[in-house]
Amino acid sequence: MRFLRESFYAKIALVFMALMILTGILFLWIGIHSSIEFRNETYQKVNRELASEMAKEFQPFLYEEIQADSIRSRIQYLKGINPQVDIYLLGGNGMIKDYYPSRLSADTLKRRVIDLEPLDEFLNGAKLPLLGQDPTSESGKKPFSVAPIQIMDETGCYLYVILGGENYQGIAASIQNSYIMNSMFIGLALTMLLTFMVGLIAFRWLTSRIRTMSETVAAFEQGQLDERIRPESDDEIGQLGNSFDQMADTILANMKELRKTDSLRRELVANISHDLRSPLASIQGYLETIYQKDSTLSAKDRNTYFETILRNTTKLNKLVADLFDLSRLDAQDVEPKLEPVSMAELTQDLVLQFKPIAKSNGITLVAEYDEKEPGKVKADIGLMERAITNLIDNALKNTPEGGKVTVSTRKQGSYVQLSISDTGKGISRENLNRIFDRFYQTDTSRSKGTGAGLGLSIVQKIIEIHGSTLSVDSIVDKGTTFYFSLKPHPG
Repeated sequence: MRFLRESFYAKIALVFMALMILTGILFLWIGIHSSIEFRNETYQKVNRELASEMAKEFQPFLYEEIQADSIRSRIQYLKGINPQVDIYLLGGNGMIKDYYPSRLSADTLKRRVIDLEPLDEFLNGAKLPLLGQDPTSESGKKPFSVAPIQIMDETGCYLYVILGGENYQGIAASIQNSYIMNSMFIGLALTMLLTFMVGLIAFRWLTSRIRTMSETVAAFEQGQLDERIRPESDDEIGQLGNSFDQMADTILANMKELRKTDSLRRELVANISHDLRSPLASIQGYLETIYQKDSTLSAKDRNTYFETILRNTTKLNKLVADLFDLSRLDAQDVEPKLEPVSMAELTQDLVLQFKPIAKSNGITLVAEYDEKEPGKVKADIGLMERAITNLIDNALKNTPEGGKVTVSTRKQGSYVQLSISDTGKGISRENLNRIFDRFYQTDTSRSKGTGAGLGLSIVQKIIEIHGSTLSVDSIVDKGTTFYFSLKPHPG
């Protein structure tokens, strides 16, 4: 029983066997029924005129009275020719007036009135076979022959001849015992057995693919993640196999991504710990110094200590703000408020804001744009300002004294392209592949000891919200360029 519950092949085989048995039973029933119908039809067609011929023989004995002895004598002669008949004389209302079944007595009749509808259909030439009521049975019907006859001046009477008579009950038995029926039964049994065996082999072959698929899935479940079905057909089972392979590839890719994310999380913890520990240690140290030596500190030293504390506090606040912004962008909790924005004007304003910082570090910061206004874009001005600010700040931090940072806004086909280029040390190929990884810092980006490597991740998310992609080109010892393109505002 467990094998039947757990084996798909066994279930299919059991259902197929049940269908074969039902088909065999149905075929046998149809065969026997068709044989009986064929015999009835043939027997009735062959004896169609039998009642008419008998009516001619009996009519002289029925004019004034029913001469039963003369009729029986004549019947004995006729039954010598065709013994398998029972003869009934019926009135116009179907009442049996007399009957001549051989070796039967009056008490064997089960009905005295016969339904005349099939008799009239027979006389009107209806399609054979037709079955009429058998007076010796309460519900049985048999093939018959009938002819109109006159009985004692009463017209509309019938000579009703039941074909087969007493011997009709043996028709089914004779069919069953016939050589043809026995051969048919044997042939049917052999055919069913052969079909069943071929079906089992075919089902075994078909379900082998399902077994292979099940074994592959089980192996994958046990940790053999490289196992694949790789089906060779495009049928439903092949499509299921392809779906599993794609699902397995997706799961494997997700696992790799999770490992990568976990690695980045560790890097985040390390980076955040480093970036938090240094300013916090500095703040704590200066506060302890002020607390312990407050009475002996000069005004100049006290101001220096407070400026350092404020600077480190500002750095901590920016780090926390960056983490909060990135978490909101990751959660898609930011809905941009799109409006027409002139990128040329926005970049000019931001460049003016950063010029003092650039000048103090000996860096040239310039804004370039087409003489003809490149057009407005549809953007969230607050988010776009944040993105460009991060890119300019990143460029200034990674550009040495005497270098140059260029913010360029130009028409690029049907788009407006913004690029921020610097003449810094550039980014190596191995670092360039991870520059947009969350919380990742290259040695170059940390060269001046600020930030937690979150700025570019935030910029990338903002640009993605605007339906674009942040790209980067870099050459070591020559510089780096970040750029993205936005669709122009239709107005």
